[in-house]
Amino acid sequence: MFAVIKTGGKQYRVAANDVITVGRLSGDVGASVELGEVLLLGGDTPQVGAPLVEGARVAAEIVEHTRGEKVIAFKKRRRQNSKRKRGHRQDLTVIRITDILAAGQKAASGAAKKRAPKAAKTEAPSDDAPAADTSAA
Repeated sequence: MFAVIKTGGKQYRVAANDVITVGRLSGDVGASVELGEVLLLGGDTPQVGAPLVEGARVAAEIVEHTRGEKVIAFKKRRRQNSKRKRGHRQDLTVIRITDILAAGQKAASGAAKKRAPKAAKTEAPSDDAPAADTSAA
């Protein structure tokens, strides 16, 4: 099964275990993300969205954050003693597609679960611990 997804203003044809480079996505390395803009699901029974396939999702894992090649924009106006040089590097994210889910399907083995930061544990006072003195002296 494959899917056509849209992220960062571009469209990508993806299948399970594909590694692709897309525009910067928020999230830490190793975190799972869901890409919800699925334009087409291919396979035995293809589904074409109008414009999106209802309920379809693509689960992915962030492999790394990186930057693209440097692009130089150089402008020169001849005989005018005028020139300008600017550079740009695009922020990119490398992701691995873990699962493609049609409408109503569940993620296999928790592949689409987003990792949330763990909350700090607060210890409740136990019965055998001495109680704090609240009386005013």
